Amino acid sequence: MLRLRIHRATWPRPALILTDTPSPACPDCRGEGGRSYDYGDYETGEYAGTEWEPCHCWDETHRWTLLPLPRPRISRRQASPDPWSDEPPF
Repeated sequence: MLRLRIHRATWPRPALILTDTPSPACPDCRGEGGRSYDYGDYETGEYAGTEWEPCHCWDETHRWTLLPLPRPRISRRQASPDPWSDEPPF
């Protein structure tokens, strides 16, 4: 069963997309969509990263683009991001 929601995506281009969500009643992931676990380096035993294992209750690849959004335009004459800055705008 699909549990759809509207989501704003930024990559590969801005768009509104319709996505599937994890089941809140899933006993395996409790609605989180999967589980993450840390792993270590084989030789030293030090932390080497975190892996994500998706749950069977949803599919991350089920997404449909509803509306492409325009890319934000950046003006060359745009004011300083900090209006209280004492530095000149160049």
